[in-house]
Amino acid sequence: MIPSGSEACRPFVPAKDFSVSRAFYEALGFPTLLDGEVVIFGVGSGAFVLQNYYQKEWAENFMMQLMVDDLDAWWAHITALDLPATFGVPPPRPPALQPWGLRIAYLQDPSGVLWHVAQRRADEPSD
Repeated sequence: MIPSGSEACRPFVPAKDFSVSRAFYEALGFPTLLDGEVVIFGVGSGAFVLQNYYQKEWAENFMMQLMVDDLDAWWAHITALDLPATFGVPPPRPPALQPWGLRIAYLQDPSGVLWHVAQRRADEPSD
């Protein structure tokens, strides 16, 4: 049993170029909760830590899942930012229903971290 008071889990996201990655996440609109040697970005009731550390094999195999209520709104937001032109990242992949039942759009950050932006299903409390 996990002791009470353990309600936050913050993954450490790698950054090949810390300032470029910071600008990428700021452009996406994640609020800055702490700014220093690392940056903690808020995501709903959670957060993630952007660190000034990079290892190619790890970064390119690191994934984050962002569960959202309105994937179409997120997709419009993502495409309006023109992330490939601004940050040199691969073009985001548009929302599509995956075999496991989630509708997901994919985007990569400047370090190669793959984000799964997934539509929360109303009838699935685990989403």
